[in-house]
Amino acid sequence: MQRISEFVVGLIFGLGLMLSGMTDPGKVIGFLDITGAWDPSLALVMGGAIGVGVFAFAWAKKRRQPMLGEAFDWPASELIDRRVVIGSLVFGIGWGLAGFCPGPALVSLAAGQEKALYFVGAMIFGMIACELMPLHPSPSSETESQP
Repeated sequence: MQRISEFVVGLIFGLGLMLSGMTDPGKVIGFLDITGAWDPSLALVMGGAIGVGVFAFAWAKKRRQPMLGEAFDWPASELIDRRVVIGSLVFGIGWGLAGFCPGPALVSLAAGQEKALYFVGAMIFGMIACELMPLHPSPSSETESQP
């Protein structure tokens, strides 16, 4: 039953992304081009998503267990460090250049968009590269850089 619920939720999410225009890179780039021919229509989509998310997370944090899972997997830290900032910048630059972010790219790939194949390949490469990078500098590299 768990897998069926996950499939149905993913299908609804994917359909929502398609209907909203989030899987159309041209529409996304038009939304991000605030100094040119700006298309503000995705602002309503994002505003709606943020509004739903705020209430959903507030409700979930009051619960002991998720409705469709065994346990919540909340982040261990709320610290905004260099890795978070750099990751956000890379995400934003990639989104602006390609017009895709991960969810819509996967939906676009399933719909047969060739551009999505390149984006998803680069995304997987980036995820693997991130996993191979150390989370924190080793103590020996910190002492080597000190005078």
